[in-house]
Amino acid sequence: MIKSMLEQLDAARRDGQLIRLYRPFEETYVRGYILDVDSELFLLGLVSDRLWFDGFECFRIDEVDELVPDPYADFTQAALAARGEVRPELALRLTGIAALLTSAGERFPLVTIHKERDQPDACWVGKVISVEGGIVWMLEIGPDAKWDAAPSAHKLGEITRVNFGGDYEDALALIGGTPPAPTTQSRVPLRLVSDKA
Repeated sequence: MIKSMLEQLDAARRDGQLIRLYRPFEETYVRGYILDVDSELFLLGLVSDRLWFDGFECFRIDEVDELVPDPYADFTQAALAARGEVRPELALRLTGIAALLTSAGERFPLVTIHKERDQPDACWVGKVISVEGGIVWMLEIGPDAKWDAAPSAHKLGEITRVNFGGDYEDALALIGGTPPAPTTQSRVPLRLVSDKA
């Protein structure tokens, strides 16, 4: 019997298996450990190509094409252990993108979002200000570690991937420092779609 992707992810989590996963938006694989799985989303502890733990990534289950055991798991795990790298543990709310962004925003200074369906080569990094009405409001920080003056809005339904706690986010937070108080935008919150998107 062929297991569903949800069952495969949950088995990899339960077994502590180092995996590679393939998605339609990327030419290569993503490698890491499945740390948590819900009905729509899962959380991955990312192992970089340089064989370090490099933060966390969260994906939509229905946007994974294939999941396979890493063929070089023994070597990778030995290298991580020799470097004193310990597999991370993290509990976040994965019941939907809104819950994920809210809980990640509470735990990490910066969150990266991707909208790979429409803009596969772009990402947005910033501090989560609020999640409401199917929108996440973020105060963004640029690749020069300069903060924007006002928050920007992103539709939850467009977000395909969320990263946090990685080397890039940590470096931006280190150099960018504490975000300034965002300028208030005069707006009426609109409920575009369910916050569960």
